[in-house]
Amino acid sequence: MNAPESPPLRLTRFSHGGGCGCKVAPAALSKILRGVGRTVLPEALLVGIETADDAAVYRLNDRQAIVATTDFFMPIVDDPFDFGAIAATNAISDVYAMGATPLFALAIVGMPIDALPPDVIGRILEGGYSICARAGIPVAGGHTIDSVEPIYGLVAIGVVDPRHLKRNADARAGDVIVLGKPLGVGIYGAALKRDALSAEGYAAMLASTTSLNTPGIALGQLERVHALTDVTGFGLLGHLLEMCRAANLRAEIAFDDIPLHPGVRALAAEGFITGASRRNFESYAEEVELMPRIGAAERALLTDPQTSGGLLVACAPEAVDEVLTIFRRESFASAAPIGRFVAGTPKVIVR
Repeated sequence: MNAPESPPLRLTRFSHGGGCGCKVAPAALSKILRGVGRTVLPEALLVGIETADDAAVYRLNDRQAIVATTDFFMPIVDDPFDFGAIAATNAISDVYAMGATPLFALAIVGMPIDALPPDVIGRILEGGYSICARAGIPVAGGHTIDSVEPIYGLVAIGVVDPRHLKRNADARAGDVIVLGKPLGVGIYGAALKRDALSAEGYAAMLASTTSLNTPGIALGQLERVHALTDVTGFGLLGHLLEMCRAANLRAEIAFDDIPLHPGVRALAAEGFITGASRRNFESYAEEVELMPRIGAAERALLTDPQTSGGLLVACAPEAVDEVLTIFRRESFASAAPIGRFVAGTPKVIVR
């Protein structure tokens, strides 16, 4: 008589929150940082923590600046290779979101050594290496620890001509807002944890979260692209609010223009919503105005934490066609204009 097969190992059972849903909520993070002393800010530091931008930028000379960022989290999926690939794509995205080109990466690895077999941990790293290879960069080192929950990510280093650097702070009144990827990754993840995600949904989730935001390099070179960021753990509303606060502008967006992953609106209506989504909205609800037609499912999508989410672009109206052409050229077929920045007290209005 054959012994029963062991159930497949599920990485997500080791983590209390997956992907960018692990991020500390905006309100809690603000309280933490409020009591932290500021370090010396050299003139060469072009971007620090002042506007919650995607990466630090340090000028070397008139034509070169180093871009440095880090991102890591617990598993959002159960397949080890897929987890590593998603985490690496997400980390490198912050380099592209500055209009920069990645140079190399360092691995951040924390694993429950007694609970995960070495080959599983190796597959996580292989997934990350595969994305770095696609980005054309090496994993040049890293650090590993024995931890209670699996953690994987990268330090990503890039380079940019300071003239092409794109901050999240430089949007202008009248700029059109373009979103590069559909929303709903967090909702897919919530459904996956409860065995309610279809094979088609998983395929859409994986394709989106492992698509490198390479259009950022070309967008950085467009003079009429004024600001750039990416949508990650704070959801579309949270990262759009960061742009509004930094530029002292108001954003008006139309929900019906926002690209969504297949089936996520129905999943949200069925209750597949992350705790991070709720915490996000509680953190910035006072700065958001939702029209009555925006129900609970729509609000969940607007605040849904996006692991390896899309680029968020502020560009002059006459540059929209060129921006969309860049996205289409690099296979981001869902990229779409979703609203505008206008003069006014920083907030987001959703119609």
